[in-house]
Amino acid sequence: MKKSKLPELNKCTIGVIGLGYVGFPLALKIANQKTSLVTREKVQRKVIGYDVDNIRISELNRGIDKKNIFSKEFIKGTKNIKFTNNKKLLESIEIFIITVPTPITIHNNPDLTFLKEASKIVGDCIKVKDYKGKNPIVIFESTVYPGVTEEICIPIIEKISGKKYNCKKFINSFYSGYSPERINPGDSNYTIDSIIKVTSGCNEKVSDWIDSFYKSFISAGTYKVSSIKVAEAAKIIENTQRDINIALVNEMAIIFQKLNIKTKEVLDAANTKWNFQRYDPGLVGGHCIGVDPYYLTYKAKEIGYQTTLISAGRKINDYMYK
Repeated sequence: MKKSKLPELNKCTIGVIGLGYVGFPLALKIANQKTSLVTREKVQRKVIGYDVDNIRISELNRGIDKKNIFSKEFIKGTKNIKFTNNKKLLESIEIFIITVPTPITIHNNPDLTFLKEASKIVGDCIKVKDYKGKNPIVIFESTVYPGVTEEICIPIIEKISGKKYNCKKFINSFYSGYSPERINPGDSNYTIDSIIKVTSGCNEKVSDWIDSFYKSFISAGTYKVSSIKVAEAAKIIENTQRDINIALVNEMAIIFQKLNIKTKEVLDAANTKWNFQRYDPGLVGGHCIGVDPYYLTYKAKEIGYQTTLISAGRKINDYMYK
């Protein structure tokens, strides 16, 4: 029985599925990397950026970024990259990176529709490819609760592709990892290159490969964890913690207002202590902070635990618009 073989680190084909505020900068960063930051070896990776939005693809192929993050000259000057909505072009891909949105429903439950569709696309693509003895790797970056990658996404890929997951000595296999996105949209100080990348994989060999892959182009470096679930949980806790901290100061602001005390003056005074962590009151929106806690409370309820503090924080922050 033949042993599995991972793609060549510095010379592989990469497909980024989802070209939003996470996937687009990532695809450009990978395509523009000419030399490994670790080994200084030459990097020759080909990148295909895939998105179902026909208008978005048409704009990117003309060098137009409606989000105004990258100039037309920079986009058009990036070699080794192609933007497409044609799934057939993904059939040559060895490394899939999934960066699709993970919103919530009107009932505040996780909406994994985009993630499931992306998994189906990967399954279709690796089904028709033998990879000449190499085994493809699927890396998820979309924010999820612990367990989504291997309990929901992987079974979809297995079923559609007919390939086995995480087999050490099975040539018709594929592997996966999880590396949570940490991009703060619109923040020019903390970009993809300046934020430490948490990495993980389904086994030690794959974990090392994924960590080396990101380390080769992320200047801030990486932080490898022991499992995919740990990496998923790390992402969830980052934004949940921020949501709770904002909820605390929001509730304080409500109390201070009723006491006819200026909240800003209170915060300015408290901030003179060296270990006081300042948060200002306000609305909580965007892609992450107002969404991620619901993913965690959903999973907690699924395993029989009713969250108290996290749910209370969400209730306070949702109330603030009033």
